[in-house]
Amino acid sequence: MNLMLFGAPGAGKGTQAKFLIEKYGIPQISTGDILREAVKNETEMGKEAKRYMDDGKLVPDNIIIGIIKDRLKEEDCKSGFILDGFPRTIPQAEALEELLKELNISLDKVISLNVPDEDIIERITGRRVSKSTGKIYHIKFNPPVDEKEEDLYQRADDTEETVKKRLDAYHNQTAPLFDFYKNKGILVEIDGTKTVNEVTKDIIAVLN
Repeated sequence: MNLMLFGAPGAGKGTQAKFLIEKYGIPQISTGDILREAVKNETEMGKEAKRYMDDGKLVPDNIIIGIIKDRLKEEDCKSGFILDGFPRTIPQAEALEELLKELNISLDKVISLNVPDEDIIERITGRRVSKSTGKIYHIKFNPPVDEKEEDLYQRADDTEETVKKRLDAYHNQTAPLFDFYKNKGILVEIDGTKTVNEVTKDIIAVLN
């Protein structure tokens, strides 16, 4: 089963990917992870990517696609995969289409986790991290039992200003992919505002 998880930052893609990995025994392909792995393993594409990263530049799409190509050829992807974090733009989606065609693979479903911006902002800005244990809490949904025991702080990425900028970038660059995959008839919309377990059940119902 070849899947893609789609949705704004904080929509719950990472959480749902963990359940899908367990249930279907297929790997999650996160572009950030495979990029770091390719650089660490000094693959041809990894070396290319490192040159850009060392200069503080964005890694070009063709190199990212090359790294995804290498990853999709690995043995654990034979029975399927979960794409997470790519594509982010229409040109990337078109390049991915070409790659999948070349590898004779097709996407079965694009799962869109739909969560309103105000909920995303509440989810992310409410996150707190414990300096002593590294545990992540949420001031509303998952507060520590005793706040005095935990030295909590808010990460710079989790401030309202930063979250709004990330959402703006998502709506401008990534949201058009919604129609791109809807027109192909493989987009499935899931209400991401439900509980984690309910969202998982809804996804599995669609896939079964």
